[in-house]
Amino acid sequence: MSFAGPWEQAKSVQVKVPATTANLGPGFDTLGLALALYDDLTVTTRDEPGAFVEVVGVGAGEVPTDETNLVVTAIAHTFAEYGQKLPGLNLVARNSIPHGRGMGSSGAAIVSGIMAAKGLLEGIVEIDSQALLALATDMEGHPDNVAPALFGGLTIAWMTPAGPQHKKLIVHRGVSPLVFVPESTMSTALARSLQPTSVPHEDAIFNVSRSALLIAALIQSPELLLAATEDKLHQSYRASAMPETDALIQLLRANGHAAVVSGAGPSILVLGSDPSQRQVAADLVAANSTTPWLPLMLAVDFKGATVVPHPVEALA
Repeated sequence: MSFAGPWEQAKSVQVKVPATTANLGPGFDTLGLALALYDDLTVTTRDEPGAFVEVVGVGAGEVPTDETNLVVTAIAHTFAEYGQKLPGLNLVARNSIPHGRGMGSSGAAIVSGIMAAKGLLEGIVEIDSQALLALATDMEGHPDNVAPALFGGLTIAWMTPAGPQHKKLIVHRGVSPLVFVPESTMSTALARSLQPTSVPHEDAIFNVSRSALLIAALIQSPELLLAATEDKLHQSYRASAMPETDALIQLLRANGHAAVVSGAGPSILVLGSDPSQRQVAADLVAANSTTPWLPLMLAVDFKGATVVPHPVEALA
């Protein structure tokens, strides 16, 4: 990572990126939903080369605070992609998205860095939405988390020879997400390692039908969410690595709640068809869990990632 000398004029941008939940049951590596829980980032260029990161909130004292930080890596990746010299950087990251819990924290960090680079390069290089998705997918490996983080709402993401593509859909106003966050974490790499290399034909057909139904449930018919969130492709294979997650999902579903693993887990996503269902689900988990679970009653984020200029003098 090579840093340039001072820019002619110091520049600062502020970035806001939502949490995400991927898969949503049957939509493995395809469907994602943006949630109204945010990481906020301020990035300012400086005369000295290198990068310094101040982390406030989630990850403080744990994540790197130099150029090995994932946000800085994403900024550097974007500058390099457009042949631009990387300035020295000061970053202040105010994080709310839990790490290692299946809520898209790494995707949010990548998107934060790419959006910061877009803001810093404004007037020098123009980066459109398709390029943003390609840059983020290149770093993350899959578009299902980065697409909703970038664009908000419900996103369908898929790969083509020309690169990743996405379609954003507006979620029905009755859909009410609830995420149960445990104290334990889960490695995405470990979760993926539990997947078989092939699945039975009937299981593939099952998930195709449920994925199609899930789109209809989320944008038009929330009363179908319980049936629409059934899955046979990934959750059962990962259950042994997070037994309490699996047990609580089975309990919630047996009581009529559309509960699934959030991303790679171990958090649990419940998609209520109206807000009142969330407290019922929260009470059920509180009465039956053996370890602490934090219930987050969240709205769907419809805006996605944003970047705006930030007054440099305000940071002095």
